[in-house]
Amino acid sequence: MTKVAIIRCEKNEDRCPLTSCFKCLTTATEGFSGYQAAVPAGVFTCRCPGDNVVNLGKILKSKGADTIHFCTCSFAAKTENGWKMEKGGFCDQVDALMEKVHQATGLTCVKGTAHLPEGYVPEKR
Repeated sequence: MTKVAIIRCEKNEDRCPLTSCFKCLTTATEGFSGYQAAVPAGVFTCRCPGDNVVNLGKILKSKGADTIHFCTCSFAAKTENGWKMEKGGFCDQVDALMEKVHQATGLTCVKGTAHLPEGYVPEKR
């Protein structure tokens, strides 16, 4: 069983209760499609400019997380035609933040949860 944590962006925390992210996690779809059996290990909100993200990753690891997913909304935007990467998401530093968390924790960090843009394959660090 894989314990999966989620880090989301503060810019979306008052609009999204992560319902689709948890549904995809428990059904092993979208960004979580590679897991046989996954359970939530925790959720944190990253605060701009991301200075807290390494500490969040360390806490999630201490709570048993095996991997950390960064929400799709951090790098893609919702449009009338679905989620698109061309419009960008809430965080233009998500790749650098993922790398920092990976380096500090040794955990795999994955870019993507629910609502993956068409053709997008979740990137891992």
